[in-house]
Amino acid sequence: MLTQMHPVSLRVAELLRARDQKIAVVDGATGGLIAASLLTVPGALDFFVGGGVVYSFRARDVLFALPRDAYAGMRGASEDYALLQARAIRDNFGAEWGIAESGSVGGSSHPSGAPAGRSVTAIVGPDGFEHVAVTETGSDDRIANMEAFTRAALAALEDALSR
Repeated sequence: MLTQMHPVSLRVAELLRARDQKIAVVDGATGGLIAASLLTVPGALDFFVGGGVVYSFRARDVLFALPRDAYAGMRGASEDYALLQARAIRDNFGAEWGIAESGSVGGSSHPSGAPAGRSVTAIVGPDGFEHVAVTETGSDDRIANMEAFTRAALAALEDALSR
């Protein structure tokens, strides 16, 4: 799977390097595949500062260091939740760009009730840039959804950086 993601990761790396900018990543339902894909690029330290897999409230609280009320009224796998995470990871890691994915891959129920096969990717960048992309596969196939969500996130990131 990472071999298939490598070409887009190379293009994302080139776009970030050309801008002399860095990115921080939050993987949710993708389980680390967005970060892992970007890290297939040799010399990733040029553009990748870090991130984490947020798969529990504890991980969320530690990684973002936001007060609980920052999430008031938000649900996982939603646009506002993904945007909050993208902003927080970018700011906490001192990067110009932040990307966050929040979704429900299936195979078990999502804590917020999000339907299986739904993913929201938020990308934030310099000068107030924000973009949200929703992916819906309609599938309960956990592995296929993880792959589809990662592909969609990387494609959205490439598109955002190409603007």
